[in-house]
Amino acid sequence: MRRVTRTEKDGTADRKPDTIEDALRAAQEILTSNQKDLRSLLYRDILLNALKSKRDELDILDLKIINRAVAEFQYAARVFKPYRGVRKVSIFGSAREKEGSPYYELAKKFGRSIVEKGFMVITGAAEGIMRAGIEGAGAKNSFGVSILLPFEKGPAKVIQDDPKVMNFRYFFTRKVFFVMEADAVALFPGGFGTHDEGFEVLTLLQTGKAPPMPVVLMELPGERYWETWDRFVREQLLARGFISQDDLSLYRIVRSPDEAAAWIGSYYSTYHSMRQVGNRLVIRLERELSDAQVAQLNEKFRDLIASGKISKISALGEENDEPELRVKPRIAFVSRKGRAARLHQMILAINEMGRMV
Repeated sequence: MRRVTRTEKDGTADRKPDTIEDALRAAQEILTSNQKDLRSLLYRDILLNALKSKRDELDILDLKIINRAVAEFQYAARVFKPYRGVRKVSIFGSAREKEGSPYYELAKKFGRSIVEKGFMVITGAAEGIMRAGIEGAGAKNSFGVSILLPFEKGPAKVIQDDPKVMNFRYFFTRKVFFVMEADAVALFPGGFGTHDEGFEVLTLLQTGKAPPMPVVLMELPGERYWETWDRFVREQLLARGFISQDDLSLYRIVRSPDEAAAWIGSYYSTYHSMRQVGNRLVIRLERELSDAQVAQLNEKFRDLIASGKISKISALGEENDEPELRVKPRIAFVSRKGRAARLHQMILAINEMGRMV
């Protein structure tokens, strides 16, 4: 039995070994293990990287950042782990929206609509749009990824005592979980933080550093918040060649919670997930495509294929660590790098084909 200690300053709980002897035994077990599986190798690398900090005599500030970042990653990963089988939507928007305002109500209705589609929500756990999203989804269907700021009161009352609330000191660790744990993103109007988070997500999607997912920009009928933003993107970024025409498909402006929830849900109607295995990109599906449909993909998306063709396959041996997905039908191909937006378009085409099966 391990003692649970709680850091009062940030409100995050963590399990630590009872004694130095326990820690030494755990370290010895990791470093002397003959196991060659990926998990054992990663345990070893994590421990060795920590020891390198002493070897390199890093500055105290460096050590504080490393220590805090690792602790935040470890704790947040433990909180999310039991829910990895449930799809989630990260909600971004202004903390300054007042309760009862039109956008507050829109976020609240969206939270309710997306939960009805089987999703959970992730928010920054503060006031405004974040609180509205939690109220709509319900605390039991919500995660709070809070940031410790001197002028913030902490998590909104609606979720502050929930075990699914995590308090981060660093924006960069917080952002990782906003994206890593999400299957979709919903952006409501907001300030610098909202745009920072929105552009971060789009950059990760554009560069292929995050798996494809739907991004919706929530706009009230008659409003031009995201329309104005979209015009800037087209007239400045696209016109100057800073982005491609295909990149515009990475987001969609929507004007109702039901439309947004339907669009996000449809993204996973036939497409399930993808994984890079060696030089092949494996796309897992909810239903099998016909031979004629695979032939259409080969024709329409031949610019994505580096060699060979898109083919139906069974689960590969490298996927044995995801046994729950082995029964799903698959297609695979050697993909050309740097075409993330086109890959997103391919997923949309797969979903459209799935509706015809």
